Order: sequence, then structure tokens, then C-alpha cells
Amino acid sequence: MTPLLAIDDLAVEFPAHGGAVRAVDGVSLRVARGEILGVVGESGSGKSVTALSVLRLVRPPGRVVRGSVRFAGEDLLTLPAARLRRIRGHRIAMIFQDPMTALNPVVPVGAQIAEAIRLHQPRLGRAAVRSRVLELMARVGIADPEGRRGRHPHEFSGGMRQRAMIAMALANEPDLLIADEPTTALDVTSQAQVLDLLDTARRESGASALLITHDLGVIAELADRVAVMYAGRVVEHGDVHAIFTTPRHPYTRALLASRPGCRPTGSLRPIGGSPPTATAPPSGCAFEPRCALSAGRGVCRTDRPGPVTVAAGHQSACHFHEELA
Repeated sequence: MTPLLAIDDLAVEFPAHGGAVRAVDGVSLRVARGEILGVVGESGSGKSVTALSVLRLVRPPGRVVRGSVRFAGEDLLTLPAARLRRIRGHRIAMIFQDPMTALNPVVPVGAQIAEAIRLHQPRLGRAAVRSRVLELMARVGIADPEGRRGRHPHEFSGGMRQRAMIAMALANEPDLLIADEPTTALDVTSQAQVLDLLDTARRESGASALLITHDLGVIAELADRVAVMYAGRVVEHGDVHAIFTTPRHPYTRALLASRPGCRPTGSLRPIGGSPPTATAPPSGCAFEPRCALSAGRGVCRTDRPGPVTVAAGHQSACHFHEELA
């Protein structure tokens, strides 16, 4: 089956003193129609930059230096700007991790949702747009839509602002939702409500989703497949059940072991050390300095492992993945 979204060999760089930082380095991902692909990893692993690259939202001087991002057969990285604007917010919608900075602070929330509708459905009249705004606000659980549509973002709680962002994302019934850390800075109750809302909205619309998060609990609850990122690369990729029950990369195992309630066996253990410096990446496996499996094995320091199929639909970028079976 042809995937709805196909990212191939994506590389993104940012200039730095004395050179360039490769924030994303050869990422390849697929999202099928109707599925949720979860992308997980520590802060700085390249998750958000990958998501922003899909819609060409990486701000200069950052730039995509290699790869393609094909959506329904069209390469988004080479599309004319006018064609891309017709896709953004219409066929692909993005939910950003901080709604307070994503929403315009001086424009009422209802007006911002209405703007998203008018941009892609210019033939709708004022009454139809207003009705659609109220319908969307009610759909995402914002109480008293009529009274709140004229309120500004600062008059909404964090959870309500995120609901308004979801309403904007759903306004034009997109084929693909990109959610970048949608529960960041929310309390536990609001997190659960937002996640349930996202899942319900996706199922009702039949949309696919690319879910970016560092929270393995969110991935376990919502995702169909999982891509684990480390230092700008995908180190493991597979079905959510396989990733959680039989992880075949040391970093994935370390992530699971460091989370309460999300570990395969043993007690809670932090991951020792720190991620590699982006300005001086290692020549071999980026996880080697923190990996117990690499002790005394020079190949981990000198050779970068490529993805290897370890089971049907399951890949790992580890020289010694067989020892984790």
C-alpha cells in the first residue's frame, strides 16, 4: 500500500560556530492512511525538527540539505509556495506543543479558528463560518462556545488553549495530523482529556497522525507503530507491541527501563551519561558512550550501524541487536 506520508533520507542542518549542526541525519519514515506513527526520543533527538520539515517550517538559517517528503505522491520540499499553502492547514494540519506562543495573543480565539476556515474555504459565508467555529469549539470540549469565541488566548487555561489549537487543526478535515508534544506543560487530567480528544477526532475523521512525544505512556496508548530517535537518527522502528515487549536497540531498552510502569523487566534505572555534542558527532554509533552492550567493542566506536530488519516490520540500527533477542 502506498503510504500517505513518506519521508526518505531527510537531513536538516543549522549553522554553528566553525561548521554546521546536523539536527536530523538520514531519517526515513512512513505513515499509512488511518494509522498513528509515534516518534519518541529524548529532548534534542530531532523529533520536532523532523515534524517541522514536513511542512517546510524550519526557519532559516536552518535548512533541509537532503531527502524528500512525499505526501499523497507530491514532494512537499519541492512544491511551489502557492501549492504548499493550499496543503498546509487543509490536508495537513499541525498541533504545536505550546499553544500560548502558537496562538496570536491579540486576536480572539474564535476569530483565529475562523481564519483557518476562510483561508481554505473562501466560498463559505460569514454565517456558515461562524456556525462551523461554534461546532468545532463544542466538538473539542470548550464549554459555552458562543460566549468564549470572543475571548483571547490569555483568558483560556492551558488545556483549553490546546483544545482551541486542535479545533483549528480539525477545521478543514485534514488527511494528516501532526501533533508535536501536544500535552507539554499540561496537568495530568488535561493531558488525558487532550489525548482522548485527539484519538476520538482522528478516528471520526479517518485522518492519519504523526505523534511527536518524549512520553512513552502516550505512545503505548495511542500509536500503531513507533520510531525511536536518538541524535538525529531513527535507531529502532516497529509495531508498538514489538517495541514495548521485545525492543532490539539498547537505547530503546534504556528508555523503557527509565520510565515507571513502562519497562520490560527490572527496577527503574536512569540512562547514564549525556547525548553526544551536535557540533562534534561520533564517527560510530552515537549511543556508544552510554551503551553497556558496546563495552570493549571497537566497531561501535568506528562504524555507524545502519537499520537492519530484525523481524517483520521491525528494524534496529545496532551492531549487536541479535544479543537483545
